[in-house]
Amino acid sequence: MKYLFDTHIIIWTLEDDKRLSQKVKDIIANNNDQIYYSVISPWETEIKHLKHKNFNLSGKQMTTMCDCNGMFCLPIEAEHVEELKNLNKPEDVAHNDPFDRMLLAQAKAEKMILITHDKKFKAYDEKCLMIV
Repeated sequence: MKYLFDTHIIIWTLEDDKRLSQKVKDIIANNNDQIYYSVISPWETEIKHLKHKNFNLSGKQMTTMCDCNGMFCLPIEAEHVEELKNLNKPEDVAHNDPFDRMLLAQAKAEKMILITHDKKFKAYDEKCLMIV
C-alpha cells in the first residue's frame, strides 16, 4: 500500500512524537508499505520556520530527514492540480487550506491513502483519506 503523510504526521514521525497513533506506527513498520511525503510538506514547513522563531525544523531539514528515513518524495504534477476539481466536499463547508486540498488531490490522483490527524478533513467524502 502507498501512503501519503500530512505534514504534521511527518513531523510526529521524525520526532517520534507521542501523538503518533499505533496505527501509523504499524504502517511505518510494515516493509510492504511505501511512505510518501509531498513536496508541499517541506514548503509548508519552511514557511512556518521563517515565520515562527520557535519552529526549529526547516524545509531542507525535513526533506533530508524524510529521505534518510526511506520516505519517497512526491512532486506536484499537472494531474494533481486537475484532481482538485474532483474532491468530494460539501459546498457549505469552509476548508480553505490550499496545502491540505493539494495533499488530498495528490493522494486521490496517485491512488494513495492520505494519513492525517486534522479533523477538518472530515468534510471530505474521499476513500483515499485516513484520519488517525
